[in-house]
Amino acid sequence: MNQILVARNGLARRHRTQKIMWGVFGLSSLINMAALVLICAFLLIKGLPAISWGFLTEMPRDSMTAGGILPCILGTIYLSLGTMVVAFPLGVASAVYLNEYARPGRTLRLIRLGINNLAGVPSVVFGLFGLAFFVTFFGLGVSLLSGILTLSILVLPVIIGTAEEALKSVPQTYREASLGLGATKWQTIRLVVLPAAMPGMLTGAILGLSRVAGETAAIMFTASVFFTPYLPTNITDSVMALPYHIYVLATAGTDIDKTRPLQYGTALVLIVLVLGMNLGAILYRARLQRKR
Repeated sequence: MNQILVARNGLARRHRTQKIMWGVFGLSSLINMAALVLICAFLLIKGLPAISWGFLTEMPRDSMTAGGILPCILGTIYLSLGTMVVAFPLGVASAVYLNEYARPGRTLRLIRLGINNLAGVPSVVFGLFGLAFFVTFFGLGVSLLSGILTLSILVLPVIIGTAEEALKSVPQTYREASLGLGATKWQTIRLVVLPAAMPGMLTGAILGLSRVAGETAAIMFTASVFFTPYLPTNITDSVMALPYHIYVLATAGTDIDKTRPLQYGTALVLIVLVLGMNLGAILYRARLQRKR
């Protein structure tokens, strides 16, 4: 009898604990959703009046107190997509080496430790590194190429981590079956493992794309300028970018109060642009998952 009562009390405690934890998790989700909704609503209310066709397609003028943000939009797109072109193949190649070729041991642990530590470095440090290494040492100057290379190093840890986890999620039986049919290890990785892991790898690309598009400190020393009257035509040109443009309008503008609507409008455009690029990547990932 006592054992039955103890078992019932233990079961009741587990049910109470489960309900409490569900409540905590649900409250956390609601808080996050509420914060997201409030931020988006605030930007919509403040920034929507500034949005117009001219705002999206014209060049800035009158000390950036009027005109549009077309160079900023193009600069952000070029930096984001250029970074993914460089960082994604490098990150995937690094993950393939770490998961498929590297032997377990001290060297592998040190490499992973370095990658994890690199992920925690502040973005301003990457900006200073890019200034010293790409802009000054290699003589690339403040340019689109310097910004892309700096941002590529910044997002590499995220891409490597997610790509490695995606490779680990591919069942070992896939590799064994391919090798059993006579394929080489590289053929197995290229034709079997990578296609199966690609949807998971694109998750890292999406996370990296989101971070790159919103970076300010990493590009203010390497790629972005206060103002340029020309649109970028090659990778050696400097660019304007949405996050740096917001920073300039909010802190160093000639008439900060007058540019307040432009600040909110630019922030709204940045969020919509990031969501649009992420949505495109998510749809592509879903398409790959359906083909599996």
